[in-house]
This record gives sequence, C-alpha cells and structure tokens, in this order.
Amino acid sequence: MYLYDTYDRALLAERVAEFRDQVARRLSGELSEDEFKPLRLMNGVYLQLHAYMLRIAIPYGSLSSDQMRMLAHVARRYDRGYGHFTTRQNIQFNWIKLADMPDVVADLATVELHAMQTSGNCVRNITSDQWAGVASDEIEDPRIWAEILRQHSTLHPEFTFLPRKFKIAITASAHDRAAIKVHDIGLRLFRNEQGEAGFEVVVGGGLGRTPFIGKVIRPFLKKRDFLSYIEAILRVYNQYGRRDNIYKARIKILVHELGAERFAQEVEAEWKAINNGELALDPAIVAGIAARFRYPDYNQLADDAPALTAARQSDRRFATWLGNSVANHKVAGYAIVTLSLKPEGGPPGDATAEQMEAIAELAERYSFGEIRVGHEQNLVLPHVAQHDLPELWRALDALGLATPNVGLISDIIACPGLDYCSLANARSIPIAQELTHRFGDLKRARELGRLHVNISGCINACGHHHVGHIGILGVEKNGEEVYQITLGGRADEAAQLGELLGPAVPYHQVADVIEDIVAAYLEVRARPDELFIDTLARVGIEPFKERVYAVH
Repeated sequence: MYLYDTYDRALLAERVAEFRDQVARRLSGELSEDEFKPLRLMNGVYLQLHAYMLRIAIPYGSLSSDQMRMLAHVARRYDRGYGHFTTRQNIQFNWIKLADMPDVVADLATVELHAMQTSGNCVRNITSDQWAGVASDEIEDPRIWAEILRQHSTLHPEFTFLPRKFKIAITASAHDRAAIKVHDIGLRLFRNEQGEAGFEVVVGGGLGRTPFIGKVIRPFLKKRDFLSYIEAILRVYNQYGRRDNIYKARIKILVHELGAERFAQEVEAEWKAINNGELALDPAIVAGIAARFRYPDYNQLADDAPALTAARQSDRRFATWLGNSVANHKVAGYAIVTLSLKPEGGPPGDATAEQMEAIAELAERYSFGEIRVGHEQNLVLPHVAQHDLPELWRALDALGLATPNVGLISDIIACPGLDYCSLANARSIPIAQELTHRFGDLKRARELGRLHVNISGCINACGHHHVGHIGILGVEKNGEEVYQITLGGRADEAAQLGELLGPAVPYHQVADVIEDIVAAYLEVRARPDELFIDTLARVGIEPFKERVYAVH
C-alpha cells in the first residue's frame, strides 16, 4: 500500500473545500447545470439515468481495510447499501444525492481516497495488474510506476483538458492481467536481452464505437525516460487530437489516421526536446516513491502446509475453490485469493456494505490489511498464508464470496447498462443474471474451461464486449433491445477483437444463443481440455454461426 505524504493530504483537503463550494453554488442556482457539468465531472460525479453517480478512484487497484470500511460507510450512509466495482479499478455509487456529495468526498479523504479525475477529458485512474507486487511471474512491482504517473498527472495544467478522456494501464508480468493493449497507453515492464529493466510502450488501444488494439511505438524505453516519454505522447495528442468531433477525439483515432510509424516519429521529435530535462527520472526519486509503499512482514512458511493438504483431501467443495480461486504467490507459504463478485443471479461487480465490511475484517485477519480490485470486477486478498486458506474459505462461503467460478463462463464482466446509465440503450445486468442461472452448475462450467463473457449495454463498451471470448452488445433498433454477438476477443498479451457472429438477436433469445454457442463448442473441440478461444481459432466462426442461425 502507498502511504500518503503531507502534499497528498493537503491536495485532498483543498480539493474537498473547492468541491464543496462548487456544489453549494449549483444548489443555490448560482451555477447552471451546464456550468456545473465540467466541475462535477472532474470530481467523478455523473448525472445518470435516475440520479447522480459518484465514481471513486482506487489507484492501481489497491485498497486498505480502512478504505474498504469507508466504502461500506458510503454505501450505507449515502447510497442504497451497495457499490459497483468497475473494469477500471474504480467503485461507483449510483444513488447519492448531490447535496451529500461534499460530505462523501470529505469522508473519503480521511482514508486517502478521492474521486478526482475519474471522469472528464483528463488522465483517468491509472490501472495495473491486481496481483502487482505478489505475482510470481512479474519482474518488479508496477504500482511504483503507476504511482509516479498518478502524481504527475493529477491536476496537470496541460493535460486536464485533453481532446478526450485518457486511460493508462501498466503490467510487469508476461501474462497481461491489466488489459494494456486496449488502453490509450499500455506499458509492459520487462527485461531486454541485456537484462536491463524497461518498458514496452503501446499506444492507441481502446474500445467503444471504433475499437482498436494498441500499437507498439517503442519496443524498449529506459526507466529514466518513463515520465518524459509519456509526457511527449500526451503533448502530441494534445496538439493533434481532434476537438471538433467527440467520436474521433480519442488517441486511437489519431494513431490510426496518422499511422503508428508517423505517430511514433512525432512523439520521438517531441521527446528529444525534453528527455534530458527535469522529467528525466533520478533513481533517487523512484526510490523515494517506492519507499512510501508498505509491504507485509511475511513469516517464513513452507508451501502446501499440512493443514491445507488435509483440508483439500477431506472437503471436495474446498478443493474445488482452491483449484479455481487461489493462485501462486511469489513468497513461499502464501497464496493469492480471488473473491468472486459473480454469484448466481447477482449483478456482476456489486458488493453490499455488509460484504465490504466483512472483507475488510478478513483482510486484516488474513491478508495484512490489503485488498485489490481487478478489471474483471472481482476482489483479491493478495497475501494469505496457505495454512489459513481453509478457515478463510469457510468465512467467504458464509458471505457468498466463495463461488468457484473465476475465469469461467459465469464470471461475467458487465456494465450497469440501461438499469442505471443514461448513455445505455439496452440492459446488461438481467442478461448477466440469466446467464449465471443457465450456467449455475459449476461442474458444467468447469467442464467448459476458461471462457470469458463480456456484456455492454451500448456502443461505449464499458463491459469490454469487444475483447470477450463471447461478447454481447446491446443496441436499440426500432424501439426494441437487440444484441450483437461477437466471438474470439481477448484482452491478454495476445489481445484481439472479437468477430461479429451475425445479425443481432432480440433480448429474450440471448441466453439461448449463448447456450447454442456453447453446444457448438462442445461438438467441435478437439479434446476436453481445448479451450473455447483455441477451438475458435482452429475451426473459425462458421460452425457457431451455423448452429445459432439454424435454430433462431
């Protein structure tokens, strides 16, 4: 966990006071809604379908137990008793009254949380791998670099009014759990052939109405040049990005229209003017940021403790959860535990105030007081001793947080859709709920293997449907909700966009169509362990298309 210093705390206090004044002027009528809009957006406040919505940043997905308790307090005191964790490591509350917003952000500031720049045409919440700092396959903790970017980009005078919103993700593992290739800037920390650590820089990824996979514009960037090079990218975008058309304003459009090579040339030219200036990172600066991260004081433990072995052998349900929701930790005797927020029949990514408080307690007891949020809309306890896993599982099971469906067909990513969002034109949550019922048999889900379903309620693609193994996009046609289906997307290191299956299907047929797709997969897969995404790559989309449209 990063520990705020006096500058961080002073900035939050000033921002809370400023926002309180802005809200007071809106409520008094001194500010019109049009005048208030850019001010509220820079503080994470949206005007949704039914009420104002507050989006709170969880930088690079790290939360303390105290911060989680505060989120539970906000849910209970100001909202309707729950919150929604998003694909960008934020949490949203959908029913907060505008008059209460200043009190909410003041309460958040007491535990070093805020909502700054979770909206608006600025650099948004910097995201990272939810296993950062504990993953066995990473070369170092990428959150340090995410924190450097967070500090540099917060209220940056040049980059607060960009042509459009801007999203950055960082990973330091060979397996990409941060979806860096569908961000405006994606950064992969790795070692080159000489053993030097640096960054692969990917630019121009993004989804929405015009989806693109990002392009590598610099294969290796030295650590000292991390900040100056990103600054150069933002300067080029700020200069050349379109402001005359909101649909063509994202950096992905600029990279596409210029071409990745020409865009890289523009960045290199800008960078040469600043790469040896004050933005060149002194190792002492990086070390100073790193020193503000608190790491657990791990005990010396052995892997696969006897108690864990006995529990696995004696309880099949525990063994199933262990195989699905627990991953290797870089420290011997410890494990990474994913808490599924996708119970059968539940809205994906939602957690109640009671669950949040219980998770905070469990994190203190079993995970050194730390929780993570992943872009798949699940939570993680990153530091669990292996011998504590049976006891932790029993506690999570009682809370409804031990569903062993992580990475399976019922572990669905979905936006709030038309139930909440003023931009949506179709429902997402009921589709997800129906699919969790259809595939609620976990034995069947395990037989299907890893299979990602992503649902968006509009073309803005907040549910990342383009990169789901099965993507579902709700659109409106002649006053009716219909859904387009794509197959073959993925968001990892081999990121690619899904291919459209065929004509859209009506709301009441969506679950049946997914059943047909699954049935086709079972018929054509080469062996029981061939994953859906691999089967699709081998046989193509036609067997799935024939199965679906022959029936419907």
